[in-house]
Amino acid sequence: MNPAMWISKTGVQAQDAKLQAIANNLANVNTVGFKRDRAVFSDLFYQIEQQPGTQRDDNTVAPSGIQLGNGTRLLGTQKVFTTGSLQSTGQSLDLAIVGNGFLQVSMPSGDVAYTRAGQLQLNADGKLVNAQGLAIKPEITVPANATAVTIGDNGVVSATVAGASAPQELGQIKLAGFLNPAGLRAMGDNLYQETAASGAPTEGDPGTDALGKLKQGALEGSNVQVVEEMVDMIAAQRTYEMNTKVLSAADNMLQYLSQASR
Repeated sequence: MNPAMWISKTGVQAQDAKLQAIANNLANVNTVGFKRDRAVFSDLFYQIEQQPGTQRDDNTVAPSGIQLGNGTRLLGTQKVFTTGSLQSTGQSLDLAIVGNGFLQVSMPSGDVAYTRAGQLQLNADGKLVNAQGLAIKPEITVPANATAVTIGDNGVVSATVAGASAPQELGQIKLAGFLNPAGLRAMGDNLYQETAASGAPTEGDPGTDALGKLKQGALEGSNVQVVEEMVDMIAAQRTYEMNTKVLSAADNMLQYLSQASR
């Protein structure tokens, strides 16, 4: 088989994977706290027919040699953790993280998951939970007779209780930071899980140790830029077309050779 057909096949597969990442980004353009995916590619091994610097018969040295590539492959996908735009909601339990860090939630299995989506609510027991009903870690319980809840930019949660002269402090929301957040495993539901690539989390109060501050009454939107994704989609489509044209050209060459050998 003509090597160009195999090479262009890898190019078609690469653009198909890139288009899938773009489609997922566009589908989540309105998802709170979503971070866009970026496909990362690398070239495949090279067929070395002549090493660079090889001595020739005429006492000269080959300046570049003969190295024929064999296509491309998807090396990985990377989450881009740039900050999304802040959207004011006026809801007292909505939280946006201005800067680095993740909210921590307790999974039913007992593991800890991490999220940038701050759509908090109260469950039947008065505990602060995220949109999936998972309790914030460390747990914070709001009294049933609370008339207002205040969350400071440092994570201190307090409530105004009926009949009390001063707000009552309920607890402290802590954030977790990672040396390599792109190494977190995306679980869906706006949740991430620690991996060996992300490193262990560093827990701290908001506004300390390079962690961001909290913004009450606001949410962090998706960091997907629609125009940028559309440009990437057009580029992927054109690259896909060019690779299929190489397939057609290689097929025509093979057809010509088969006819000439008759």
